[in-house]
Amino acid sequence: MKYLFNILSVLLFLGLNTGVLRAESVPEAFRKRDVLADSIMDKVLFYAPFYSHIVENYQASVYVKGRVNIQKKNFLIRYLPSMFRVKEGVREYISETYSDLNFMAPDTYDQKVIGSVGTTSKFWEADGRLLDYFHVNIYASTLLADKLLSPLAPNARKYYKFHIDSVFGASHQLQYKIRFVPRYKNYQLVGGYMVVSEDVWSVREIRFSGRSEVFRFTNRLKMGEVGEPNEFLPVRNELEGSFRFLGNRLEGAYLVDVDYKKIQLREVAEMPEKPKKKKYDLSDMYTLRTDTSSYIKDVARFDSLRPIPLEAHEQELYESFSHSGDSLTKRDKRIIAWGRIEDALLDYNTISLKKMGSIRISPLINPFMLGFSAQNGFSYSQRFRYSRLFSGDRVLRVSPSIGYNFKSKSFYWQLNSDWEYYPRKGMVFHVEAGNGNKIYSSALLEDLKEMPDSIFDFEKFNLRYYKDLYLKLRHSWEIVNGLVLDVNLTMHRRTAEKDEDATQGGMPDVVNGRSTRTFNSFAPGIRLSWTPGQYYYMDGAQKVNLHSRFPTISVDWERGIKGIFPNSGKHERFEVELQHNIPLKFMRTLYYRLGWGCFTKYQNLYFVDYANFRRYNLPTGWGDDLGGIFQLLDRRWYNSSSEYVRGNITYESPFLMLGRISRLTQSILTERIYLGAVCLPHLKPYAEVGYGIGTHVFDFGLFAGFNNWKYNEFGVKITLELFSK
Repeated sequence: MKYLFNILSVLLFLGLNTGVLRAESVPEAFRKRDVLADSIMDKVLFYAPFYSHIVENYQASVYVKGRVNIQKKNFLIRYLPSMFRVKEGVREYISETYSDLNFMAPDTYDQKVIGSVGTTSKFWEADGRLLDYFHVNIYASTLLADKLLSPLAPNARKYYKFHIDSVFGASHQLQYKIRFVPRYKNYQLVGGYMVVSEDVWSVREIRFSGRSEVFRFTNRLKMGEVGEPNEFLPVRNELEGSFRFLGNRLEGAYLVDVDYKKIQLREVAEMPEKPKKKKYDLSDMYTLRTDTSSYIKDVARFDSLRPIPLEAHEQELYESFSHSGDSLTKRDKRIIAWGRIEDALLDYNTISLKKMGSIRISPLINPFMLGFSAQNGFSYSQRFRYSRLFSGDRVLRVSPSIGYNFKSKSFYWQLNSDWEYYPRKGMVFHVEAGNGNKIYSSALLEDLKEMPDSIFDFEKFNLRYYKDLYLKLRHSWEIVNGLVLDVNLTMHRRTAEKDEDATQGGMPDVVNGRSTRTFNSFAPGIRLSWTPGQYYYMDGAQKVNLHSRFPTISVDWERGIKGIFPNSGKHERFEVELQHNIPLKFMRTLYYRLGWGCFTKYQNLYFVDYANFRRYNLPTGWGDDLGGIFQLLDRRWYNSSSEYVRGNITYESPFLMLGRISRLTQSILTERIYLGAVCLPHLKPYAEVGYGIGTHVFDFGLFAGFNNWKYNEFGVKITLELFSK
């Protein structure tokens, strides 16, 4: 009946009232293809949400073969993400993997590699997210793990135009080839075609092409046949890509063959996305792990796994690779030695210490650790990490880091250490030591309060800054799922920055009637945080938290005890914070953060140093800064009040303004709007608004600050994000 209705609609539309229409003559009748394409897409988009959730789980074997051809290269090729060691005179490389794959709805993929062979040191992942091209739910609203807006999204017509290319098949099994074209030049949109089966309106094949700044790709997925268990799953994937970066050009081609062992589909009655009974333990989705003892790396043994025979040229690549290691010249050895130096300079390096663990070192030339903001200027940091796994999945981690802020000419260091001795219950002992931000004391707070807003100016105060050396001991325990109790002990030693600066605003810094340059603090504390509905999975004895639909609320209390150390004062600090990251439909995100804090019961001198409201001197990524940091607020305000109230909101979307209006802005991946406010003495409030863009290479933001509702200043922030998205 559906077929008859569609044919009659076509006849009426074209004014045809006689004759018999055969399937092979249908394409000639489609003169109003856009209208008819929209009619067909109505049905496709109607069924897509159902098909996107119809697969409950599956088990499959996955074979991946990749070939890379280096057409142009220079010394900057080492900057490419996950780049393997390039051999002198060798332009073409091949790699293969064979894996067991488990899928559990909605988006959990767990892969166990059985074997891997190739002529490279590692399987090159192009722009760093190769698996996203293979794990594609074509009926979902987004593709590539929320990187692209799908032409099958419910709002696809706002961003795509649809045209009928051709119609083919038997009269009772028509298939429509529909092309989709982006309405805007934007990296989140793709162009291509899909082949749709009539009656069921499911997709038999889809091909989509897109690009980032440096990577152009075409992905073609062939789906299972109508009526088969794999009807809604890809059985074959062909990915072709071109990677261009600063004079380097690489061509890659990947073939994926999927053999499904077991597929479980939902019944229609089970289609609602939200089950009535919540199950937060998702461990059954994370059962497979790579067994290195049975990991196949031998080409001859891999032949038994390979479902598709190698081509003659591919066999030649393996033969040439096997002969290349027979003899090494002095020049070859020099190239290898220089390559190791390049690795240390430009890539993350992991040094295994046999039974003593491993050390991970970030690149010495690392653009990700370089940042600039209007308040902080340029800053750079370097991080290291040591880890060792013990029996029972107990873990020791030691993470030292160093950094330098060029504006304040300050060197910073920090040492973090975690001993996770009972991972199943999240029992961890933390040790943190370092030098903190320079800070002035509470001796100035009363003077600040008394000065009228109309004449208030920090420059009128002779701020006596103290250098900070601290040690923090903390024990964490997840009492129940999502409820974490931290017991802390924090010690500070603060020393006046200049010997000759003995006064502060005309008043000496004193304790017990004596002026001094050094102050200490000894402060135990408790922090309780709760995330309702926390999803997690168990990796052996390790509990790994995932996400929650609810906000996280935390309460932080600290009490400084007088007399434990010389020149130590008394204080009590309370902070309450609520923060939530809410993923919205169609690649949009809303983040908010609300907080309040105060110092009470203080005696003698103390230092206003909050845990949740502080200034960062070294670069942090935009994920860390997401709406929670004031970019332009002068550092002197953070320690100016015994009480604060703050709020921040960030909205992120790939299609706000610039992403739609110009071809020059097509490299923008996401746009952000920032709103923030904090109430302090003489700032009631300080407000900050901002607009930012994110690309593959860098993130950039423009910010404006307002003191007491009056415009104060304008500034920018830039961080390098080369290929990190």
